[in-house]
Amino acid sequence: MKMVFLVRTDLGMGKGKIAAQVAHAAVELYKKAQHKCPEKLRRWEGEGAKKVVLKVGSEAELLEYFRKYANDFCSTLIRDAGYTQVPANSITVAGFGPDEDEKLDRVFGHLKLL
Repeated sequence: MKMVFLVRTDLGMGKGKIAAQVAHAAVELYKKAQHKCPEKLRRWEGEGAKKVVLKVGSEAELLEYFRKYANDFCSTLIRDAGYTQVPANSITVAGFGPDEDEKLDRVFGHLKLL
């Protein structure tokens, strides 16, 4: 069991900004999973709460994955407020899961680690 996070690399976010955006996505997925898929959430926690961060090159690529797979997994899309490094309302991260490794790997396994 794991969660997968897709991070846009074209925005030029610093490491701290990326960490904060992925953290926002993880919290949102956790809250959604409590209601949408509580059994998967329990399994994910019991197996160590694995998280994988992958990179995508553009907003279009991130949104393509989100549109295709948002209904297949618990999912979230993070937009930034624009106070620091990126313009307001920029989509920075998409998150999926928790779900079985194999199921997520079939969709996202070809993407590179951040």
